[in-house]
Amino acid sequence: MAQFSNIEWTDHTFNPWWGCTKVSPACDHCYAETWARRMGFDIWTRGKPRRFLSETYWQQPRRWNDNAARNGGRPRVFCASMADVFEWQRGLQPWRQRLWQLIDETPNLDWLLLTKRPHLAARLTPWGDRWPDNVWVGTTVEDQRWADKRLPKLSQIPATIRFLSCEPLLGPLELRPCLADGDIHWVIAGGESGPRARPSDPLWFLDLLSQCRLHNVPFHFKQWGEWAPIDGQDALPRSVVQGEGFSAPLGRFGKKASGRNLAGRNWNGIPEPRPIVPLVAAN
Repeated sequence: MAQFSNIEWTDHTFNPWWGCTKVSPACDHCYAETWARRMGFDIWTRGKPRRFLSETYWQQPRRWNDNAARNGGRPRVFCASMADVFEWQRGLQPWRQRLWQLIDETPNLDWLLLTKRPHLAARLTPWGDRWPDNVWVGTTVEDQRWADKRLPKLSQIPATIRFLSCEPLLGPLELRPCLADGDIHWVIAGGESGPRARPSDPLWFLDLLSQCRLHNVPFHFKQWGEWAPIDGQDALPRSVVQGEGFSAPLGRFGKKASGRNLAGRNWNGIPEPRPIVPLVAAN
């Protein structure tokens, strides 16, 4: 993971370790598992060893923090693209403790913790009911079943920003109640990429966009992924799906050709960082 991230909604990525265990349909075609296997690491599923990174690697966020202190701005750090920091796995707790300390020592960075295990977040962090202001926490919700399961847990976390990653989006989502209540501050959405990618109905994305605009919640459309609507595409698709419950014919164009234009534009919504309020020591 390099100095700057190719992920559109973050500035950097940082991985305290590599490896995870699959927990829901969003994990079925995990890009991180594919990349790890391509690099020769057998680190997926429970009981497999995780890959831990070097001391030099762990110093990167401190350099990003120092650069931000000198130059201004608040870089966003996605942690972790190759793991889940709230995975329940023997041997990870010392590395988690090291991560929490690193977050405390880098107040000029906004740390984005994305998990499919929000029910474990309170148990595995040391912050109680006062999380650091530079921690954003999000969960993946690929369809309504998993939204109903994970959203109540996420809404209980006292993080400065709570967000959703609706990628890969595998079904329609009704988020109006949590958006109206202010439980969610940001929605990221996207289709699946890769050779076994499942298509997403354009109406699912358009409805999410409408819900977010109704409640003034920033919306970020990351990508169509492997499949995109045929209308509006210049290239010829390698294959087509139509019918099967989809509102429009979808073509397999590949991630790059499919792009990320939705309803005539790119949607790059990102929450404004909240002011950092210094903690006051108790008397």
